[in-house]
Amino acid sequence: MRSRRTDGRPTIADVARLAGVGAITVSRALRDPSLVSASLRESIDNAVRQLNYIPNLSARALASIRTDVIGVLVPSLTQNIFSDVLRGIYDGVEGTDLHVQIGNTRYYPEEEERLIAQMLRQKPAGMIISGTDQNEASRLMLKEAGCPVIQIMDLSEDPIDTIIGFSHYQAGRAITEHLLESGYRNIGFVAGWMNGRSLSRLAGLRDVLTEAGLFNPRLITPIDTTHQPRGGASSEARRFVTPLAARRLLADMIEAEPEIDAVFCNNDVMALGSLFECMQQGRRVPQDMGIAGFNDFEVMEAAYPAITSVHTPRWESGYEAVTRLRRRLDDDNSGEKIVDLGFEVVMRESTDRNNRLPRSGFRT
Repeated sequence: MRSRRTDGRPTIADVARLAGVGAITVSRALRDPSLVSASLRESIDNAVRQLNYIPNLSARALASIRTDVIGVLVPSLTQNIFSDVLRGIYDGVEGTDLHVQIGNTRYYPEEEERLIAQMLRQKPAGMIISGTDQNEASRLMLKEAGCPVIQIMDLSEDPIDTIIGFSHYQAGRAITEHLLESGYRNIGFVAGWMNGRSLSRLAGLRDVLTEAGLFNPRLITPIDTTHQPRGGASSEARRFVTPLAARRLLADMIEAEPEIDAVFCNNDVMALGSLFECMQQGRRVPQDMGIAGFNDFEVMEAAYPAITSVHTPRWESGYEAVTRLRRRLDDDNSGEKIVDLGFEVVMRESTDRNNRLPRSGFRT
């Protein structure tokens, strides 16, 4: 049995040798993991990851035909952000022969890598991946996938294939500029656990405030971006991205820097918690404290006062990703590789320090 394909990529024999098992066992495990023991599956999976092995399915009788499955990887199934994205994806495949297979990476690079390898072994019609922060092994597998790969919910000058989303950096700049225009000067950033997209929002805020000579690093909540707990970072995110966590973070910031007069919150959950803390401390919103969130969920308009937020194209990202993928499957390769869907700063009472909006308990 050859140890290398003619194109230099590892073969099933390489995987078998590294895992210390026979090639037939590897083939059986890749075809149906339930056919081998858990310990064998772990050894084989480790060898597959180490070698960046992708089966040469074209050598199989049925491999010349791709499946009708779209592999979709998102970092969370509990956040409304990604439920909206998935709704767009399912709306996009409605009425077609395509089916969606979802993988939850839990913000964990190694889990994302494992799921990519698993999905590619099934010869999908295409892949839709959230974000741009895949590790090197994942990017290599996706570049060599042999099917359309569409990244969503972010932008990059170096996409794996096609990317559809918006600039988190520009969104961070835009909301900060809005706070400055509304008369706020001591602007903080409230966040718990953060990923690359969140860091881009913070970079936008930092750059605008630095340009205005107003950046104060003490008004940025301490952020741990490196901790990866067992089972994925989503457990960390759930612990630190709650209204109660936001209340504690803002309370600490106010105690340390009493002059703070506005906060840009990493998401709408943190914005709600910040509003609750202001209510507890008797700080008037928007007069004493401006509050802005990110994503613009319906609760932002239902709050009192209603909360300013950055509206993001979540459903549109999912739907447009499927639309582009379907065109590619029809051999239509037209269209840009980088698709900017934009965003919108939705101003509400929580930042209306200049009284430009009518005051009411509920606005439609």
